[in-house]
Amino acid sequence: MNNRLFSDITKPRLSTHRARNIWGAWSILLLSFLPSTLTYGEETLIVAHRGASKDTPENTIPAFQLAWKQGADAIEGDFHLTQDGKIVCIHDGNTKKVAGKNLVVRESTLSDLQQLDVGAYRGKDFVGTRVPTIAEVFATVPEQKLIYVEIKCGPEIIPVLLDELQKSNLCNKQIIVISFKKEVIQELKAKAPQYKAYWLSGMKKDQSGNFLPSLETVLATLEAINADGFSSNQNVIDESYIESVIRNGYEYHVWTIDNVKTARRFKKWGAHSITTNVPGLIRKQLAEE
Repeated sequence: MNNRLFSDITKPRLSTHRARNIWGAWSILLLSFLPSTLTYGEETLIVAHRGASKDTPENTIPAFQLAWKQGADAIEGDFHLTQDGKIVCIHDGNTKKVAGKNLVVRESTLSDLQQLDVGAYRGKDFVGTRVPTIAEVFATVPEQKLIYVEIKCGPEIIPVLLDELQKSNLCNKQIIVISFKKEVIQELKAKAPQYKAYWLSGMKKDQSGNFLPSLETVLATLEAINADGFSSNQNVIDESYIESVIRNGYEYHVWTIDNVKTARRFKKWGAHSITTNVPGLIRKQLAEE
């Protein structure tokens, strides 16, 4: 990622409702003078979903290291708080999927969790892989690359997260916090507004063909929790919806896309980043356009 790109993606979001309305008005005016073939998202970021998780055990150091080798602009990892107040990288609230043995993360100590093998299920090459701490994941992030920290538990993790961030070698602009839980984003922005934070939500349509959540609901939620952007799955969402999010002063992000044709469509629609299990493939194909 070049310096100009890193600067562009980390510039501050408009911080007030009035400023957003002004931005929206100017955006609409500007777009009215631009040709209909305008392509958005020329610098769409490639985010490795749980690392390069198609080829390695998800949410592990090998997965994140491979993602960087494959040219990812960012990694995305899932994080929980342990019983003894440590932050670990694992998707589910228990270890059954990745370790066979079923420990509940919030009821287990870091020592308990790191005795488990979370790589063997993906083959002999990964035998002995352990659940990483957030500090270990941070340590893999190269200069000017990003990490999307998805919080899977509640806002009780925020004080510990902020302490870990302070101890890391990462600058503020390298950190993006994401969560499906509105209260997590709201708490993070209240305590540490210097970090970007995006609200996650699945998308679907009701029997009448209306979007759920509606655009009005998404915009109201983003405003209420002071989020910097909105991130959704690829289902049903369309260009008009995305354009409206962007025109209101927010970033839009999409997950999880492993199909090149779909990735190209979301890039054209203005997605600020595309999260994928195959960052090498998506990076290569988009670069060849």
